[in-house]
Amino acid sequence: MIDFNKNDIKQIRILKVFIDATSQIIEEEGLKGVTIRKVAKIAGYNSATIYNYFDNRNQLIFFAAMNFISDYVQQVPNYMKQGDNTLERFLLMWECFCKYSFKQPKLYYAVFTEDIGDKPENLMKNYFSLFPEKLGDPPQELVPILLESDLSKRTALAIQPCVKEGYFSPEQAAEIDEMITLTYHGMISLLLNNRVDYSAQEATDRIMKHIKNIVTKIAKLNHSTLS
Repeated sequence: MIDFNKNDIKQIRILKVFIDATSQIIEEEGLKGVTIRKVAKIAGYNSATIYNYFDNRNQLIFFAAMNFISDYVQQVPNYMKQGDNTLERFLLMWECFCKYSFKQPKLYYAVFTEDIGDKPENLMKNYFSLFPEKLGDPPQELVPILLESDLSKRTALAIQPCVKEGYFSPEQAAEIDEMITLTYHGMISLLLNNRVDYSAQEATDRIMKHIKNIVTKIAKLNHSTLS
């Protein structure tokens, strides 16, 4: 995606027109219905113009899919408030993510797993620059996490308060990050390929059982060692 000027009203308008057109196709036909030609036709531009703004079809889908997952972004701060400590809040962050993503696995896959070309880390920031209202007003410490499109990096950021409070060593945090990320990607792949017949809630319950086991066993081991 091009680096756009926030003060260039024309550029911003055209970007939003393409994103809105892609969102319309997703609503009417699903992700498979999205083509550059269809987006261009609905937007009222020729196909070549799209490539002046986006590198590929997947980037268009990324931005449009973000429009559909803003409910998760808005909800996660409230969800985490239920936790009494950093460890509980870390687990609740993942539970909220699973709960919403397993309801719409194709859209979340498009945002967090699909190949979207060079510099994917910039796309999330660019999206919220275009649509700041979708971010809401989360606690400042959550902003870097919500602006990160790489799940492993999101987890690494989210687990840092647990490291600082002694629940995990940096090395353990890195291992937890890898185990959780691989577990999540395995579940969403099974759902997308119809290899399991889980409801969104059942998939969330199953994966959170494993995530909690991973996290709490290591935390308890460290606590007993320190005691």
